[in-house]
Amino acid sequence: MTEWVRVPAPAKLNLFLHVLGRRPDGYHALESFFQLIDFNDYLSFSVRDDGQVSRINDVPAVTPEQDLCVRAARLLQSESGVSLGVDIRVEKHLPMGGGLGGGSSDAASTLLALNRLWRLGWSRDRLQQLALRLGADVPVFVFGENAFAQGVGEQLSAITLPQTWYVVLVPDVQVSTVAIFSHPELTRDSKSINMLDFPDVVSFQRSLCQEQVLKTGGTSDDASFTGLGRWLWRNTRNDLQPVVCQRHPQVEEAIKWLGQYAVARMTGSGACVFAAFERENEARYVLSQLPGDMYGVVAQGLAQHPLRDWVGDG
Repeated sequence: MTEWVRVPAPAKLNLFLHVLGRRPDGYHALESFFQLIDFNDYLSFSVRDDGQVSRINDVPAVTPEQDLCVRAARLLQSESGVSLGVDIRVEKHLPMGGGLGGGSSDAASTLLALNRLWRLGWSRDRLQQLALRLGADVPVFVFGENAFAQGVGEQLSAITLPQTWYVVLVPDVQVSTVAIFSHPELTRDSKSINMLDFPDVVSFQRSLCQEQVLKTGGTSDDASFTGLGRWLWRNTRNDLQPVVCQRHPQVEEAIKWLGQYAVARMTGSGACVFAAFERENEARYVLSQLPGDMYGVVAQGLAQHPLRDWVGDG
């Protein structure tokens, strides 16, 4: 019997996303907070000894040649010189075109899993460098921690966030990242943030939760939320959100609905929308109110990627 190893590929949220400008290479300079959450795709791997890399199941609208899992496996195989191959089974739960980083996370989990299964022992830095060749969001999943990101998203500084629950709404639309970043009305002149401007990251994250407490039946304790935290929530944003809402009314509708209970914001280039809650029961109460024509999930923030330690020293 063939031995299979099944691993998660978690989603990410951009707690904010600022576009600082367009770089000479055509990419955009960005700043963001990345939060990993336990809303996952799942990947299964079975090592082959004949060097073949194959995806053995169908994924709607994604051919094997386009699949970032297959591309990641072949890139790692080529760069490492390993003679082994792999069969890959993909269980998609994260929406495509949702801003949750599903394809990028799949690629990162492939790199991390095969680093162990092929016994390569590559270091995290080495895998991150390879990950960047697959896409700007792939390195943060290999990095394996919640992070303040700069550059195109590859310059990462670890941040510690308190336990938080999220309601994530999934509008029935796929957003083209390329179309949004090339839109003439996109804001591209946000000022750079210095990490020293917000030393109390816990206060920032707790401020995401503050405005929903009374609406979900809780009690508000303003003393637990610093002025700095509230200032940050009110002074950060997703610069892509106005353009996406203009092109896709479903996203604006989701933001307005979730905004009844909390401060709601789009993640990445959309289409998914999220709000943060301090307690699971608050998040599940909000989800229980969701109209029948909308879809969403409750997800917990992760302290680190489940495969974070699947790296070596080489």
